[in-house]
Amino acid sequence: MGTTLRSDEEPVDPKKQMEDVCKAKCVREWRAYEDCVLRISKDKTGTKHCTGQYFDYWHCIDKCVAPKLFSKLK
Repeated sequence: MGTTLRSDEEPVDPKKQMEDVCKAKCVREWRAYEDCVLRISKDKTGTKHCTGQYFDYWHCIDKCVAPKLFSKLK
């Protein structure tokens, strides 16, 4: 997952690629978020939210990505 570039190429963010790989490891958190979204979709007050589940999902991805990403730093 190096970022070797020719002079005519745009740089590729390796973090995005790593996040895509790590999403498969965070399916449980994603499903919890989707379930929450379905539960609150009928909420007419607009006061319910799924922020906790959303952050749990991204925490899972960040925890997976961090060791891989920091090993690439020079």
